[in-house]
Amino acid sequence: MPMISLPHQLSRTRGFTLGAVDQATVTPDGATVLFLRSRAGDDPVNCLWALDLDSGHERLLVDPAELLGGAAEQLSDEERTRRERSRRLTRGIASYTTDAAAELAVFALSGSLWTVDTGTGAARRLPAEGAVVDPRPDPTGRRIAYLSGATLRVIAADGTGDRALAAPDGPQVTFGAPEHVAAESMHRDRGYWWAPDGERLLVARVDESEVQVWYIADPANPDRPPRAMRYPAAGSRNAEVTLWLTELDGTRREVPWDRTAFEYLPAAGWDRHGPFAAVQSRDQRTVRVLAIDPADGSTTVLHEQRDDHWVQLVAGLPARTAGGALLGHLDEGDTRRLTVAGTPVTEPGLQLRAVLGTDGETVLFTGGSEPTEIHLWSYHPERGTERLTTEPGVHTGRLSGGTLVHTARTLDQAGPRTTVRRPGRPAVPIAAFVETPVLTLRVIPAAVGPRELRTMLYLPSWHRPGDPALPVLLDPYAGPAGQKVLAQQAGHTLASQWFAEQGFAVLVTDGAGVGGHGPAWEREIHGDTFGRVLDDQVDALHEVDRQHPGLLDLGRVGIRGWSFSGGLAALAVLRRPDVFHAAVAGAPVGDQSLYDTHWRERFLGDPAEHPERYEACSPLAEAPNLSRPLLLIHGLADDNVFVANTLRLSTALLAAGRPHEVLPLSGVSHSGLASPLYPQLLGHQLEFLQRHLGLG
Repeated sequence: MPMISLPHQLSRTRGFTLGAVDQATVTPDGATVLFLRSRAGDDPVNCLWALDLDSGHERLLVDPAELLGGAAEQLSDEERTRRERSRRLTRGIASYTTDAAAELAVFALSGSLWTVDTGTGAARRLPAEGAVVDPRPDPTGRRIAYLSGATLRVIAADGTGDRALAAPDGPQVTFGAPEHVAAESMHRDRGYWWAPDGERLLVARVDESEVQVWYIADPANPDRPPRAMRYPAAGSRNAEVTLWLTELDGTRREVPWDRTAFEYLPAAGWDRHGPFAAVQSRDQRTVRVLAIDPADGSTTVLHEQRDDHWVQLVAGLPARTAGGALLGHLDEGDTRRLTVAGTPVTEPGLQLRAVLGTDGETVLFTGGSEPTEIHLWSYHPERGTERLTTEPGVHTGRLSGGTLVHTARTLDQAGPRTTVRRPGRPAVPIAAFVETPVLTLRVIPAAVGPRELRTMLYLPSWHRPGDPALPVLLDPYAGPAGQKVLAQQAGHTLASQWFAEQGFAVLVTDGAGVGGHGPAWEREIHGDTFGRVLDDQVDALHEVDRQHPGLLDLGRVGIRGWSFSGGLAALAVLRRPDVFHAAVAGAPVGDQSLYDTHWRERFLGDPAEHPERYEACSPLAEAPNLSRPLLLIHGLADDNVFVANTLRLSTALLAAGRPHEVLPLSGVSHSGLASPLYPQLLGHQLEFLQRHLGLG
């Protein structure tokens, strides 16, 4: 049997994510763990499993193939969009939720609503209305709310009494779903929250009537009409988002706040101390946390945070402990610190990354002082801050009833290792079936130059000291939405190694704007998202060359990127042809005004007030400067970075008489890895780079 190539392996394993443990839930007694996992490293269908910690026995609770009876899974447009926003590449059970006791699990499958008794494994399809999206049981397990089109509905757990809870009262109104910028740029993936007693809900109403309409066509199928979507581009109108206290009979009361001053809703929730919300100003310099009176909907400001650039939204915040202490963060000096009731509880230098949850008064969070590592930490008012992990890598977890589900990703293996830890008990591993990559990493991590830029240098397995110098390929992301230089093996690290095996020295650098280095480092890109970032890439290249004399051929340097780094790659050959000799720019933002309000205005401000910033960060005006080979790639179905970005850049290059290449990808969204054409896509990039960098 011939060996499969790494690009094909990356595609069929979805970047080595299949077969891994996902979305673990610990029962309140800490004795059982529920989780999603497919049966093999190339099986995209997630099943729901239960692990009894005392016996170590796994039970298959739900097999989607069995429930569907062999039929193909069907996804509604709403479910496709939800998965695209969350970058989920699996099929089957994409997500599930449980009641507070974790006795009832609920999920949507092929548009139908299903429940499963986690004790017996008995699954049941409920007679829900329409294509079901985002079902959630109330904490008591008596009822289930779900989205059907633009309506929020509720049904009893026994399948009776299905009814509309909040139906659209306008042509562009939805209830219970996040608007585009919430899901894409704030990472708020939901729009309704149950009260702890299951008798009421806090529901978001989204009115997009003032949001401009954009269209996504499918040129490969001209018989199909374009798909319309409401997209709030920078400087344009946002959706109007309001919150409503909603009774089970459908009556509702609005939660008032100054929406003129605070039009964004980054977070909301309902815990034992009542409903709450975080609201943010349009310029993103102020965030208020509001307590909501469940009786009349009135609000009280619990906390207000301001910043001259922007207030960073930290995953998992705001939240409260069992005793009601408000959790937040404080950017103090060059450290992002966890706060409890307004008081910093983590030390200077320990960068808070995310709050993962609370267990009584214990707070579980991630952070670290070394940017390439993300560790698990806990805080308790009596014990203070404790570090829970030590192995270099990227760690995350869930904590309930004193039981910790710990997942570690390290550089020595492709997939994560998940272990359940209980006080005074032996650790229990949860099996994973992630495939072993056909390539082994040969990588040199380093901190280079005066700024101690974190880098990873990938070398061919066959290269030896004294061999001819290698052409260089820069393979960064380098933007504020992602971090590539981490002490973990992942799909992108293996893709970098694959390019190295073809004869490149591949350099990945995290520079200005990337998380984990502290607030000041993140805010270096304010007003200019590319200038300092590009300088860091060039500085790292020269510093690595200085540290490894004779290894790099600086006369043959290429750069490739996707999304943010696609724009960076294009600007690299436009601005620094003395350094970069060829570029591959995938899904670049060619015109900064074509990206969404919340993300783009965070860094560049209002385009009406700062048009010069948008022009300076868009490569369109610099198109006449192109003197190096440039390959532009874009998915025609991309509803995050629209293909208009690449088309406008190509038009500007053509008008300036600058030759370049364009590769359109029919039916491909922003997540290129999900395309079956991914192996060919990598191969095309390789051929382009080989051709223009003189590499046979």
